[in-house]
Amino acid sequence: MNKANHFSKDLNFLKAHTNIIVLQEGESALAIAPQFQGRVMTSTTSVSEGPSFGWINKKVVEAGFLSEEERKGRLENQIYVFGGEERFWLGPEGGQFSLFFKPEDDFEFSNWKTPAVIDTEAFTLVSKTNNTATFEHQCELVNKSGAVFKMRIGRSISILNKASIQQIINKTFSDNIAFVGYQTNNKITNIGKKPWLPDTGLPSIWLLGMYKPSPETTIVIPFKAGEDDDLGPKVNDTYFGKVPEAYLEVNEDVLYFKGDGTKRSKIGINSKRSKGIAGSYDAVGKVLTLVTYNAQDASNGYVNSAWEYQDEPYAGDVINAYNDGAPEPGVAPMGPFYELETSSPAAALKPNETMVHIQTTIHLQGDEDELSAITEATLGVRVDAILKSLEG
Repeated sequence: MNKANHFSKDLNFLKAHTNIIVLQEGESALAIAPQFQGRVMTSTTSVSEGPSFGWINKKVVEAGFLSEEERKGRLENQIYVFGGEERFWLGPEGGQFSLFFKPEDDFEFSNWKTPAVIDTEAFTLVSKTNNTATFEHQCELVNKSGAVFKMRIGRSISILNKASIQQIINKTFSDNIAFVGYQTNNKITNIGKKPWLPDTGLPSIWLLGMYKPSPETTIVIPFKAGEDDDLGPKVNDTYFGKVPEAYLEVNEDVLYFKGDGTKRSKIGINSKRSKGIAGSYDAVGKVLTLVTYNAQDASNGYVNSAWEYQDEPYAGDVINAYNDGAPEPGVAPMGPFYELETSSPAAALKPNETMVHIQTTIHLQGDEDELSAITEATLGVRVDAILKSLEG
């Protein structure tokens, strides 16, 4: 293993630049940054010598928060891309109800700005044990249509033991498989005096995991087979222009999408198609990553984050995957990294009502035959099928 990818090295780096909370369960561990909204920066199967799974933007972390003058002409004027393998965000990103564009602004990248609550404001640590950390924050947001959201955010992160992981994936595994898993419980509460209404826009909880890419990393998302008229399209593959065939293979009930960090592209799965799980397999490191979420009633749909005025602002996706790369020729990528993301339903909350979104992230590393039995049980395909996908 490349020593540069060791968790211990990343942990020492992070501790040198921001406050870090470490949760540990046996040998597995997480590094959490309160200053970055209670973000899980990275995790490992072995705290002393294991790999570090989260992608960390070390230049931005090292530079820290910049003054207004220093930010001019830099990406930090719009977003601090600190990285991290699970961050708390809020949707929608685009559309007439966007939280990232001002009412008077066009949908141009130069106008896009991440709200401070999910960019520069620290979350308050409320409680901590050896395996759980809980955070809170309050904020007020205004969307592109001028609606105001007075909101309390709650976020609790728990590291999982082996028995819990086996129960979640409904599969046992031997000591030949190293593991780390964690579950986050995320809440938004309407603390204002007015209800949040679909006609003026609804927020959602949006969790994004940034991971280190490799030339042989493949994202795998199973989905329900059926007719488009009943379930909608199998995949939304037009977020940043149509995904090239070499990067996306869509079958009857599963898709494969490259996570190699060489081509900026994004896909989405709607709630009718979703099986509640997404994953990736890194054939170089023999690492299986699984992400699940709590499926729940979505009577108001899911927010649409497309950068346009929308006819269907609540016809968005519940699962997304993103492969980073140069946004245009000659321009450096943000990472490179790849992302697995999940979203809560649109939150039409009355005063004092709460929306909860729970996400579980699991990394399993080791014997490929045993991992293959796990991929079949969770994603519906064996490792050899993943390896043969996207061969062209």
